[in-house]
Amino acid sequence: MRLQDYPTEPRYTATVKSSEAITEEGSEVEVRELVMSVDEHEFNFEIGQSIGVLVEGPAEFGGSLHHRLYTVADLPSEGGEGSPEITIVVRRCNYIDDYSGEEYVGVNSNFLCDRRPGDKVTITGPFGMPFQVPDDKTANLMLIGLGTGIAPFRALVKHIYRNVGEWQGKVRLLYGAQTGLELLYMNNKRDDFTNYYDEDTFEAFKALSPRPNWADPIAWDYAIEDRIEEIQDMLDQENTYVYVAGQKRIRDALDRLFGDLTGSRDTWAQRKADLVEQGRWVELLY
Repeated sequence: MRLQDYPTEPRYTATVKSSEAITEEGSEVEVRELVMSVDEHEFNFEIGQSIGVLVEGPAEFGGSLHHRLYTVADLPSEGGEGSPEITIVVRRCNYIDDYSGEEYVGVNSNFLCDRRPGDKVTITGPFGMPFQVPDDKTANLMLIGLGTGIAPFRALVKHIYRNVGEWQGKVRLLYGAQTGLELLYMNNKRDDFTNYYDEDTFEAFKALSPRPNWADPIAWDYAIEDRIEEIQDMLDQENTYVYVAGQKRIRDALDRLFGDLTGSRDTWAQRKADLVEQGRWVELLY
């Protein structure tokens, strides 16, 4: 489904309660966690869903509305007056025009990163629910995120261990970023996943670029070199689900990685197609 196909009605008003930078000091990337309270109490959302944010564009570009989706990064909750509360993760983005070479600010991301407590935001949705929690508590989950793709997995892991409970299958979180400073919820400033390190079934590991200053790609293969047998074994089990979230460029990197694990790109292409058909390989990419 294309972004322009998502409805922009009905619309709701959300009030920013907090805005916190969750990248470490010194990082060239700014990512903020926003907690917002929805004024309309009838707004309901579930684990793994996304909301839309509507922002009016610059006047010089016609002032058209920009609609962007953000995955909810926490469990559904209510504020003091019963208002639904939503947590989203936003990376401040700029882009270079292909023709003029000029740099422009990303309308929605900069708008959201500039919001402060008390500010109002127009939202839509909620939309979709790509990552389902299997009914079988012995099922294995392989969660692979890149950048802000960590957001849905933060909510999913919290739900599994806090609400579902007694999870017996393996939960493996593989998280990629260009540098350690860009890791979200797994850095010195915020390491939310430490809450689950004591769980026998949970492990998290990081994939970073070996030479970030040279813009080298993230070394996914290095991150899993000590876990290859386990990953191959998980893929061989019929109750393993692989969930992938983040920028689209992760798709080719993972196809190369799993192609090496399975012996060839062709073998992996067929294997992946089978997993997709069975609902056991699900992607949320942007």
